[in-house]
Parts: sequence; structure tokens; C-alpha cells
Amino acid sequence: MPHSIAIRVYYEDTDLAGIVYYANYLKFIERARSEWVRALGIDQAQMHAQGAGVFVVRRVVADYRAPARFDDVLDVTTEHLSHSGARLEMRQCVLRAGKLLFEAQVTLVCLASSGRPQPLPKGLLAALCKNITI
Repeated sequence: MPHSIAIRVYYEDTDLAGIVYYANYLKFIERARSEWVRALGIDQAQMHAQGAGVFVVRRVVADYRAPARFDDVLDVTTEHLSHSGARLEMRQCVLRAGKLLFEAQVTLVCLASSGRPQPLPKGLLAALCKNITI
């Protein structure tokens, strides 16, 4: 089941025409991913401090379908697609009143402090497996 958060579009998110600037969708989905990880019970600061790595974006394939505008309330969803080793694949969508405005497939990699890939944390894997079977 996708995780969802609401984000309001502020003036600072828009261009001169009052339309959300394209790069800000990446900020919206970043916030949603952070909340998704938090909802799984993972503390990313603690994860890093304990040497369990950090998540970095390796790849984003984005599709802009319709503009969001100043003062819109957007639903940003995050859905786990797959994982293996150090990699996590997800689908993220930005919707307004159920209408799809933006969609992205995001690949995250867990990196050690050395900058090398390291296996996904066991706590995250346990949370993913728990959520997959629900």
C-alpha cells in the first residue's frame, strides 16, 4: 500500500506564472520518501550514526503530466516496488484531487561512509517485508 503525505504549494515553489517549478517536484518526492522511511520506523540519522549507511538517489525517471499551481494541496505517494542488495526501487506520484500530475521511478542506493554500496539495513528489510505481507 502506498504511503501518502499532503504538501501545499507555496509561492516560493512556483515560477512567475504561478506554476510549480519543475525541479520542486523532486523536493516534494524527497520529503515524501523521508516520511515513508520514518513511517517504517527507521531513524535515518541514527542509521547513519550507527554505520548502517545513508540513502542516495542513483536514478530518477520522471514524467510531468500536468502543472500544479500556487496554493494547491498535493498528495505525494511513495510505493516500494522492489529491493535487492544495496538497492531500493520505488514509484512516487504527485496528485491533486486524484489527478496524476507527476510520476517518477526512483532508485536509491545505501552507501557506507566510504562512499561504497552497502547492504540495506536489516531493520528496513524487516519493515519492508512486514508491509509487503499486509
